[in-house]
Amino acid sequence: MLETPGNIEYSQKVLEHFSNPHNVGEIPDADGIGNVGNPICGDVMRLYIKVKDDKIIDAKFKTFGCGAAIATSSMVTDLVKGKRVDEALQISNKAVAEALGGLPKIKMHCSVLAEEALRSAIEDYKKKTTK
Repeated sequence: MLETPGNIEYSQKVLEHFSNPHNVGEIPDADGIGNVGNPICGDVMRLYIKVKDDKIIDAKFKTFGCGAAIATSSMVTDLVKGKRVDEALQISNKAVAEALGGLPKIKMHCSVLAEEALRSAIEDYKKKTTK
């Protein structure tokens, strides 16, 4: 664990995903878009998914927030790629945090936002395809 200003300890993996986040950006023709935010901490996440044959083939994000919010957004997009939609729904905030080598208790809400953004994007996808 590495200590940052404010004495919050982050794993090396969190710092890597914050410094060099994966899958940043938008998917212009996204099949599902999830928007979530936490007014208490000010973190806002938008997650885009592209689905083909019930499999998530691409995922991107745009996040305004702290380092943990950016790192969890980055990790959830890595975790979801290649998964079937129903498999992706099984990705929990704890799985995101564990994949990052853990998060400080005070930052666990960021992993909850990542899970909620993913669920929101999948709900949006299902609304668009279930007609």
